[in-house]
Amino acid sequence: MAATTRAITIASNSTYSLLAKKPFLGARSLRLNNLKVSSRTTRSFTCKAIYYPEVTIKEDGQPQTLDYRVFFHDKSGKKVSPWHDIPLQLGDGVFNFIVEIPKESSAKMEVATDEPFTPIKQDIKKGKLRFYPYNIHWNYGLLPQTWEDPSLANHEVEGAFGDNDPGRQQSVPKIRINLYVVDVVEIGESQRKIGEVLKVKPLAALAMIDEGELDWKIVAISLDDPKASLVNDVDDVEKHFPGTLTAIRDWFRDYKIPDGKPANRFGLGNQAVNKDYALKVITETNESWSKLVKRSIPSGELSLV
Repeated sequence: MAATTRAITIASNSTYSLLAKKPFLGARSLRLNNLKVSSRTTRSFTCKAIYYPEVTIKEDGQPQTLDYRVFFHDKSGKKVSPWHDIPLQLGDGVFNFIVEIPKESSAKMEVATDEPFTPIKQDIKKGKLRFYPYNIHWNYGLLPQTWEDPSLANHEVEGAFGDNDPGRQQSVPKIRINLYVVDVVEIGESQRKIGEVLKVKPLAALAMIDEGELDWKIVAISLDDPKASLVNDVDDVEKHFPGTLTAIRDWFRDYKIPDGKPANRFGLGNQAVNKDYALKVITETNESWSKLVKRSIPSGELSLV
């Protein structure tokens, strides 16, 4: 069967350039609304973004197939990278968040950091599409323009070191920092769409240790959520979303157990840390991304396009 293409169109009346690749650029996020299904194989979603030019998100192939990809395009039709070309920070503590996995779904979607223009695809293991053993209960995705550098040590999380650090002591547990982007768990009430870009504010962070790798989970909320004004730090999450932080930790702790793998662990006292710590993680990983795209750090198989 020939691959089909679906288009998601995002309109704007501004001249702001999406393609600026500098870290911490001011911009506003995209929202996808008004689903329109045509009689052919193209679906269009339109919305009005405040600062972005017209952007089209095209789905190549059929969902839940090995060929399925979600590409981002600018107004001229040129492909852009959701990892490199969408700004991270919008100012006033607000960040762009790109949805990879909508809440209450189980297909393990992710930005393909090793493919040109880093489209979103379904993860593959041993030639098969990956699914979580049960639905994830929050919108899950990434912060653009972030990267967890394996050469950096984190002395606060069980003495975590990257493999390339020459100062790692033999007595310290081997914790290799994840080679990829910073993950976000968005706790708002709405189920979002794959490729949607939200304005979020970070609230907390969890230091997950996954098979020896430090894999940060930033807990955030979309600014358009009804409870967004009520939550500004980790204590507010527990007050207005009681039990959510524990549920997130337990979900990520246990999701690999049905596949016969051990439970993941968490550093920093097994607890979510506050907003300031989350912002520190974001700042450090944005600086690492900046060095990566400037080729100050070897990129290996990662795509810088």
